[in-house]
Amino acid sequence: MSSHLPIRDTIREDLTAAMEHDPAATSRWVVLLTSAGLHAIWLHRVAHRWWMRPGWRWPARLLAYGSRSLTGIEIHPGAHIGRRFFIDHGMGVVIGETSIIGDDVMLFHGVTLGGTSGKRIKRHPTLGDKVMVGAGAKILGDIHVGSNVKVGANSVVVKDVPTGAVATGIPAQYRFPQLEAGGPSEEDLLYADPAIFI
Repeated sequence: MSSHLPIRDTIREDLTAAMEHDPAATSRWVVLLTSAGLHAIWLHRVAHRWWMRPGWRWPARLLAYGSRSLTGIEIHPGAHIGRRFFIDHGMGVVIGETSIIGDDVMLFHGVTLGGTSGKRIKRHPTLGDKVMVGAGAKILGDIHVGSNVKVGANSVVVKDVPTGAVATGIPAQYRFPQLEAGGPSEEDLLYADPAIFI
């Protein structure tokens, strides 16, 4: 899942994703210099490469610690994160060691991808491609969140969520938006449903 593109291409992709997902992003230079979410993912990508090298886990942990201090975003260097990942606002995001995140995923502030076991096993979630996780949501345990899923703000997800679903509530329940030919788009339906953002 983790990208092994040349670092320049990875930075360009992540920056483009930020520009596409953040309506407040009006300048690539401003986003490049001031986006804590981008800085956190770039530092993570370096830390993860170090983590995968024999004997480099201590430096990886130290870099992750420095990143958390700088950005307010905690990403364990063992987490596998795909391409074009974006964290909007970012403060308080926590991504655990055995998390696996697909491509084109977006998280808002306060999201936790957490574990539910104290054992050294796969204990954090797996997110498919094109997943959006709203502010304050918690996704806990070794569960699978399918591609094209939307998780509502402050939801607590403790069971698998199928591809294309919308998950909201505590504990989260899922449903599928009803798209009709000539009707509102999926994005319009999501914005019309306050449960996604509250």
